Amino acid sequence: MWRTVALLLFKPGELTRQYLAGRRRHYVLPLRLYLTVSLLALVLVRLVATAELAIEGPERATPPRPAQAQIALGPGRAGLKDGVFFCQDLPAWLCQRLKKRIDVDAKGMTDQLERFNDRFLGNLGGAMFVLLPIFALWLKLAYYNRRMRYTEHLVFALHLHAFWFLVVALFTTGIDALIALGMLVLPVYSLLAARRVYGGRWGVTLLRGLVIALAYGLTLSLGLALVALWAYLA
Repeated sequence: MWRTVALLLFKPGELTRQYLAGRRRHYVLPLRLYLTVSLLALVLVRLVATAELAIEGPERATPPRPAQAQIALGPGRAGLKDGVFFCQDLPAWLCQRLKKRIDVDAKGMTDQLERFNDRFLGNLGGAMFVLLPIFALWLKLAYYNRRMRYTEHLVFALHLHAFWFLVVALFTTGIDALIALGMLVLPVYSLLAARRVYGGRWGVTLLRGLVIALAYGLTLSLGLALVALWAYLA
């Protein structure tokens, strides 16, 4: 594991090249590496994550009523504003159901958001595991001229996502400098890894990287929105 992680961290894309070249005996298999790293990262996230609830103004109601509380569900939001329920950019049927679910009691609202937080994180790992093959599909389409098998793109996707989860674990420190470093490292590492695995000129690599980032970004946003919706309505 340590040999595998060291190669993954310090030589972007080399772990994938070694695997595709058949040199696999000294390294953890891609799927096992991804599952191990993602599990540890999500455990760390779950330990440090907290549900946020904004309570403003005097507590005049009995029981206390939060003046401000909201939850984001993809592009839309719902919650309480000045003690009044609101629902924006969400279907009407969903707004009606959310209105029934929202408890105006401060303690009840806090518990509800905490339960949402737990359910969301509990389903996040499974959602990412489902979305990962879609990322490999985008790679297959972007690098169609390489004539590589889908499983080879999937190996690269597993290694790249494993690195991304290592960076997510770094984010749990809450240190601004480390978070900024991680945000900078993510795209740079991904481009370096892609060029090492697929080759090609830098200009074409950047263009393909941008297309893949846009496509997967939309896929990821939709997937996480569905997870959030499921977690809240479950």
